Amino acid sequence: MKNSYVYILSNKKRTVLYVGMTSDLSNRIIQHKNGKGSEFAIKYNLKDLVYFEEFNDINQAISREKQLKNWHKNWKWNLITASNPDIKDLFPEL
Repeated sequence: MKNSYVYILSNKKRTVLYVGMTSDLSNRIIQHKNGKGSEFAIKYNLKDLVYFEEFNDINQAISREKQLKNWHKNWKWNLITASNPDIKDLFPEL
């Protein structure tokens, strides 16, 4: 079974967050970086991968994406900084 990913993007100033899901994380982030992502991500220039989770089951990934989309922004920032304290773009490390 193919892995799925839930990811969070942010802009350079770290003022806006976007939660998404994909089965090909590298390709999806490249799309975002090239301005081919979602309308919301394009509008707010969200190109930096600041957090991601990997799942073996797509249904778990879908459930987690829905959960994170309903979280308060502060909860998302706490999640991000727990594993990425410098809030750096994680894409170069993929």
